[in-house]
Parts: sequence; C-alpha cells; structure tokens
Amino acid sequence: MKAIRIHKFGGPEVMQLEEVPTPIPAADEILLKVYASSVNPADYIIRQGGNELLRPLLKLPMGLGLDAAGIVEATGSDVTHLKKGDKVYGVPNFPGDGAYGEYLAAKATQFAPMPANMTFNEAAAIASCALIAWNGIVDLGNVQPGQRVLIHGAAGGVGSLAVQFARAKGAYVIGTASAHNISFLKTLGADEVIDYNTQDFAQILKDIDLIFNASPVRDESVRFRSAEIIKEGGIFVCSQLDVPLSEALLNAFKARHATGTLVGGGSISYTSSLNGTTALVEAGKVKAIISKVYPLTDVADAHRECETKHVRGKLVIEIRKEI
Repeated sequence: MKAIRIHKFGGPEVMQLEEVPTPIPAADEILLKVYASSVNPADYIIRQGGNELLRPLLKLPMGLGLDAAGIVEATGSDVTHLKKGDKVYGVPNFPGDGAYGEYLAAKATQFAPMPANMTFNEAAAIASCALIAWNGIVDLGNVQPGQRVLIHGAAGGVGSLAVQFARAKGAYVIGTASAHNISFLKTLGADEVIDYNTQDFAQILKDIDLIFNASPVRDESVRFRSAEIIKEGGIFVCSQLDVPLSEALLNAFKARHATGTLVGGGSISYTSSLNGTTALVEAGKVKAIISKVYPLTDVADAHRECETKHVRGKLVIEIRKEI
C-alpha cells in the first residue's frame, strides 16, 4: 500500500510517499480502508519534531495524520461493535503510522459509525477536532442552555465545531476571528463575532459562563484577559496542551471562583464524543467545514497552507475517490 512516511524531522519536503506493508490488525483493532484524512496543526508540529509534550513520543520513521474516515476491511477477534463493510470515522493510534495512507490498523474503540448524511471527506474533516471540541464544550465546559459562551479561534477546525456544539446545546455563542470570517461564523450560529485584529474582547464582554480557547496561537495575554471577563463560578478550557496553565493564571480564575483547565481533563471519550457528534450532524445541527481538498500526492502543499494558521475549517487529504 502507499503511505506517507517521514525519516527525519523538518519542513513539508520530508514527507515521502512510499510503498509499505499493509498492517495486520491486533485483536482489539480494525483494519480500515482509508478514504480521507485531514490536516491539523499537530500534524506539522509532529513533522517538525514535536514540542516538549510530544517530542518524547516520536520515533522515526513514522507516519502522520490524526483523522481518518473509511470502510472497515477487517476486524480483530475481540471487536464486536464494528464489522467488515461499516463506514466509520475516528483517529488512528498515536504514536503510530498515522492516517496518510491507503490502510491503517487502529484500536476499534477509537472509531464510530459515520453520520449517514456525510461523505468520507466531510467525516475526516471533523473526527479529531470533534473529540477536542466536545471535550471542551460538553464534557468539561458542561454548557447549558442560555449560557454565554466565548470561543477563541472560532473559525478553525476545532473552533468552528465548538461554535456549532455550543449553539446546538442552546447557548449564546460569541466567537473571536478575523474580519474575513465574521459572516462565515454567523452562518454557523454565532450570535456575535469579535474581530481580534481591531477589537479587544476584554473591553467588550463581561460575565461569560464558559470560555473555550481553541486558537492555534499561543498568547498568554488572551488567557489572562479571559480571566478578567469570566463570570463568577465560570469555566475556562484551553486546547493548547503544550502550554500548561500557570499558577498565576489559575489564581486569577480562583479569585473569581472559576475553573481553568486544559482539554483532556478527565480523559476524552471517543465513543461519547463521536456518537454525540454524529447525532448532531444527522439532526442537521452540525456540519463539516472544508476549506480545500488535496490528493495524497500534494500533502506537502496542504501542510504549507495549514502552517499559515488562517485556514477556515479543515484541509482534507483525499486518499481515494468516493464511489
């Protein structure tokens, strides 16, 4: 089978399309015939050699890609909830061989049936982002109808899903984004959008119940200004796992009897996140946002575009054409 592998860390040029053996699933795994993957900021961070959090886990040669959608080709002996022929979406094993390839073997618990009204490209565009956004908005954020929710980086892959999840749960949703994305976010259900280039959200907002920082930009001032506007007893969740919340920041939240945490706190449930996402997609309350589709041979160009940090939604890597 054909798959992307890297033998050294570096720029997009280190990704090589190679012929590699088709994996054999373990007892608790599925063999997935991959139709689509997508590009996340974590992909290029891993390709470059990782950050302090990821670096100890990375061993060369390795594959890339954290999203996958396709058809189950085979199942391990212990797998009962999926069968050959099922259309599924989810995330590959990490660390592992990634999802930029024609087949992958991964734990079956990391996959769920695809929404019936989605294509493979659409499902691959939301899999890993859905886990993060659901964890931040639903699991940790415990969003409730009528609450005021602020989402930083609202136009990105995670942020655009977070907007839709919060809206679907009945919240009043405010997003930060560039002027280019204001109309786009309102079509997703955002009640207000603040242009981060010309407006200071901390001067405009107050008493926010839930703040979810999904921005790819590491800016400590955004965190501290968020603490200034959070409601007494509110919740702040951040997706930037490589930058722990400082003691000073946690004290700023504590002074308002608020909670500050990173995604993954209490762990992420693949089953509840993906099944919850599927229910909202099938109900017409959530959709995938695809900026552009690249063939596997052009994955380097997709990474270059992702590194601009100005992608609306997701960039999809199409492994196979859907029949």
